[in-house]
Amino acid sequence: MRFIMHAKHRFSRLHLLVPFSLPTLANSRCALQNLSKPALDSLIAHARLIERVVESDFQRSLPHEQWVARCFGVSYTAASSASCQKGENAAMGESTHLDKTDMDAPLAPYMLLADGSEPRDAIWICVEPVHLQLSQTYIVLSNADMLQISKSDAAALLAVARPLIEELGIELAAPTPLRWYLSGEKLGLLASASPLRVSGHNIEIWLPHEAYTGRLPSTWIKLQNEVQMAWFTHPVNQIREERGLLAANSIWPYAQGCITPVMRPFECVLSQAAATRGLALASAASIGMPPTSFNMLLQQIGSQSSVFDPRSVTLVELDQLSTPFLQQDWLRFRAVLEVMERDWFAPALIALKRYELPELTLTLCGDAIAITLVIRPMEIKKFWRRRSFESLLL
Repeated sequence: MRFIMHAKHRFSRLHLLVPFSLPTLANSRCALQNLSKPALDSLIAHARLIERVVESDFQRSLPHEQWVARCFGVSYTAASSASCQKGENAAMGESTHLDKTDMDAPLAPYMLLADGSEPRDAIWICVEPVHLQLSQTYIVLSNADMLQISKSDAAALLAVARPLIEELGIELAAPTPLRWYLSGEKLGLLASASPLRVSGHNIEIWLPHEAYTGRLPSTWIKLQNEVQMAWFTHPVNQIREERGLLAANSIWPYAQGCITPVMRPFECVLSQAAATRGLALASAASIGMPPTSFNMLLQQIGSQSSVFDPRSVTLVELDQLSTPFLQQDWLRFRAVLEVMERDWFAPALIALKRYELPELTLTLCGDAIAITLVIRPMEIKKFWRRRSFESLLL
């Protein structure tokens, strides 16, 4: 009888989360035609499909944001049902039911935690400086990467906005000037949308409103208008416009919620995203920044004996495709995906074939879909599996 000895697993199970990796079918020709990605294609072809979630076109959080919230067990009621009951609709006898589609994932308190502050049991909403571009017929929220605002410029604008916020009786926490957090009963329960969801689109359908009444939030509108007026002639914006840069001319709220106990699906989380890092901290997982390649990850994990247990799972969030996807820069999208093929997918496939990696999970996301696939070493040999990358697209 012939025995085949397999190599001992060198590290734990690996889960790669890749936001904005699935273009739409309409854009697939520009994004994927003649693109060489044999390792990724092989992984997808031999993987088992674990989950396929298609979001509503009007879902206020992006699929990868939804996926992270789901993984850690964050509920949409985390914005506090008590706040909902305080709305005027309770007096009018209207329903206080919150439609999941109408809310964005309540990740603000976890982001605040990742930014180094204590969220306590308060309800927080995240606020970022943005650029609103007026076209002939509507207003567009510009991509954050196009704004390119420095910490010093953001700090100067924050100094002007702070008294306007605090005069309304709203608590402000700003561990970083690029991302603020507001808390106060006067804000109510806001249904807003992630800036990445709104980026490049007409803001009309995404405008914040009171989740329990559908009305315009008077306190937020007052605050936003006062900040816009204060920033209109601010020296920071005047200098930026002289240099050909976009002005930070407004603020955008999103991800309102309060912190709740979470699950711990991963022993180690490597991500730049504040929400993902904050959820990892709340779950008592170890956190770090994502390495530049799979081989760098091997070195990093090899130096952390606590993560060496093959039963544990390490999550790595690779967000390099976000900017080209949102800007529909498909030439750059292709170039970035080729680098990811070389630095991540090809060496991960080799590690699976050598039985050095016990399991690889891929969560690939677009702007309306999240797909999770699992590949184990033995499944690489299942030649009859023929799933194509294109078959994942909407």
